[in-house]
Parts: sequence; structure tokens; C-alpha cells
Amino acid sequence: MDWTWFGSAGYGQARFAVQHLLALIYLMGFLTAVHQFRPLLGERGLTPVPRFLAATGFRQSPSLFHLHYSDRFFAVVAWTGVVLSAAALAGATDVLPLWAHMAVWAVLWALYLSIVNIGQVWYAFGWESLLLEAGFLAVFLGPAQIAAPMPVMWLLCWLLFRVEFGAGLIKMRGDSCWRDFTALYYHHETQPMPGPLSRAFHHLPRPLHRVEVAANHFTQLVVPFGLFAPQPVATAAGLIIVITQLWLMFSGNFAWLNLITITLAFAAMDSRALGWIPLPATTPSPPWHLAAVLALAVLIVVLSYWPVRNMLGRKQVMNRSFNRFHLGNTYGAFGSITRTRHELVVEGDDGTGWREYDFKGKPGDVRRRPPQVAPYHLRLDWLMWFCAISPGYGRTWLPRFLAALLRNDRQVLKLLRRNPFPERPPERVRIRMFRYRFTTRAQRRETGAWWVRTPSSELVPPVSLADLG
Repeated sequence: MDWTWFGSAGYGQARFAVQHLLALIYLMGFLTAVHQFRPLLGERGLTPVPRFLAATGFRQSPSLFHLHYSDRFFAVVAWTGVVLSAAALAGATDVLPLWAHMAVWAVLWALYLSIVNIGQVWYAFGWESLLLEAGFLAVFLGPAQIAAPMPVMWLLCWLLFRVEFGAGLIKMRGDSCWRDFTALYYHHETQPMPGPLSRAFHHLPRPLHRVEVAANHFTQLVVPFGLFAPQPVATAAGLIIVITQLWLMFSGNFAWLNLITITLAFAAMDSRALGWIPLPATTPSPPWHLAAVLALAVLIVVLSYWPVRNMLGRKQVMNRSFNRFHLGNTYGAFGSITRTRHELVVEGDDGTGWREYDFKGKPGDVRRRPPQVAPYHLRLDWLMWFCAISPGYGRTWLPRFLAALLRNDRQVLKLLRRNPFPERPPERVRIRMFRYRFTTRAQRRETGAWWVRTPSSELVPPVSLADLG
């Protein structure tokens, strides 16, 4: 039997781009865990992992931490992920034999899976499952000296298809503003975490906003089919997706969602587009690798039944994992668009008056320009946005967050940009809700402010440690 189709030198550059960008995203994910996991999920965190592990078995949440958990052990796991992903990014895995190369990528996947599966509400984002699914496929890509296995490249394109086409479908089935082309009248202002250019995007002419929506529908509902077309159509489809994702990266902060979508798009591009990437000569895969890749293809085909059924069904859901290993997931984003931006403003009082806590990413001070955060992920800031939409998102952790502020908890305060009570903790804290909107051009010139805000309600009235129990 002729197996020459299995490996292709024409996609070696595509594999190189996918692997190195995935290594960068893994590095971002593990660094986020190093810096944020202890205050969010540590032994004394806002939603402590030991409590979660006591109530959840291994079958419900496969994780290395079912064997043992301590904050110190978690730090070892997270730093191991940092070291391995940095090594892969630097190209160290490309000089390894095939089995060792696969082992490194398998360890990266297993470590990150262990974190996500105990991450609770802080890790309930679609890009976590997307990284795990892409990372699992990357285990089988092989080092630079082995011909790129085409079934894995096709599976990466299939993953990208589900990301884009699923997102396109959920928009058309969801909010009417996607169907009448007005979604971007609101989105740039009301998105979870605006970036430095979001205000400029918001003030683009409305006809251009309608063009943006039309381009989005074309990119997500038509272009994905081109990923499986002969070259150069597949490369063109990949390039269109890359350009669209870059546009989104400039217009807001979406953690590594845009970067990983760009990463997957490279899988569709052949050497005619990526020939500028130098590669060594390749040899065919050994039979055992061929068998492993074919088994992977069968597994993904079987698991694809659930996301395909979800996409074709009338009650499509977004960002759903159908198994605890986060393989064969369904994706989607912004099936509904909020028309008005509400922000939670957290304040403390030490007896001298109310002062506001500043967050690293989310809007607060109206004179502060929205920062560029992505591809780094500020988990607390994102959850605060969800709480402003529905306070139920904070049910499990918001009281503990307020209690931590009343104690001047050093670990939790590291998640914030500024603590207005550096000497001693406040006596009371409260959370007020404000309506935010971008300043007009005239207001920006006159006041220097990026936002205009008006109070709308009080989410949490003034409380003390005694009130919180």
C-alpha cells in the first residue's frame, strides 16, 4: 500500500508555525497560572481547590491533583509547564527523537488539563478547551526531521472549521443585531475588556460597522469550507482568517482566543505561502507513528458526532466540552451582544471616606486608557464583567473576594492594579454599578477622559468582616 500521502514536505513550514505558536500560547497559559492560581484557587483562595477535590472524583475532573494538592506542588506543576513550553518555543523539541518529542507535548497537555479541570469558574472559557484540543493534536505532529503527518494537519483544519463555523452559526441564530448588521454599533464599547484602540473602532462610521459584520459572516460561514479545498484556495482561506483575527486583536482583549485561531489557520497553508521558513530535510514517519496518527483520526471522527450534532441542531450552545478530556468540543462567541456597558466599581472606607480599587484590565478610572492585555488572561477582571451582566456569576467567590479586601490579603491584592489602603485595611467595602460609555471626540478633547460613567445601582451595600461572617 502506498502511504506517501501520509507525510508531506509541503506542510513542514505550516507545522513549524503551528507548533511554535502553540508553545507560545502554552507559555501564556502556564504563566497565568503561576501568577494568578494561588489567590484564585489556592488553599486559601477565592474558590479553594481542596474543597473542589473533596467533592469531585477523578472521573468527573481528571487531574494530577487528585493524587496530591498543595500550593507548593501546584507551583511545581505550573513552573514545569513554563519551562517545557519555553523550550518548545525555542525549538529544543525539534532536535529530539520522535518518541521524546511526543512525550514533551503530551506532558504539556496533561499538565494543562490537570489545571483546567480543577479551575472551576475561573477556567470556564472556550479558549481553555481550544488550547487543550489543539495541544492534544500537536502531540502527533512530530519534530522537524519527520515529514508533516497530513491527517493531523487536516484535523487541525477541522478544529478551525468548528471554531469559525460554530461561531458564525451562533451569531446568526442568536442576537438579531447580527442579522440586521448592527452588532458593531455596540460591541466595541460593551465587549468584556476593551483595548487601547477599542474606542477608535467604536467611533468608526456606522456604514463601516455594517461592513465589518458582513465580513465577519463571510469569514465564519463561507471561508471555513475553503480550508479543505485544493491549494491555493486553502491557503487563501487561512490568510483571510488570519487577517480577520488580527483585526479582532487590535479591537479588543480576548486572551489567546485570536492567537490560537491564527495558529490553526497556518495548518491550511503550504510551502508556497510559508517557504520563507527554513527547514531541514525530512524522513518518512515510522510505522508505529503512522498507526498512532490513524488511531487519532478515528478518535476525532467519532468524537466529532457531538459538536456536529450541536451545530446542526436548533438549540446550538457555545463552548461546550462533551467529555472531561476536552476533545471534540463545540465553540462559539458573542451569540448575544449587550447594548449597554455596566461596570462593577469596588470601594472601601477606612473611616475617612470611600476610595476605589483599581483593576489591571477592566475599566475603572475614566481617565485611564484601556490597556493591551491579550494574549495574557486576567481571570478576575473577566469574571467581574460577567458579574455586571448577571450577579450570579459571583455567587461562589464574590463574598470571599470582599472579605480578602477587608483583610488586605496580600495574595488577592496582587490581582489588582492599585490598593487604596496600603497601610491598613478598610473597615467596610461595597460594590456599586455604573453605566459606562466611551467619550465622544469632543468630550475626549475637553476632559482627557476615555469614559463617561453614571451610577445606576448598588450591587453590594457597605459590609464589614463581621457582616460577611
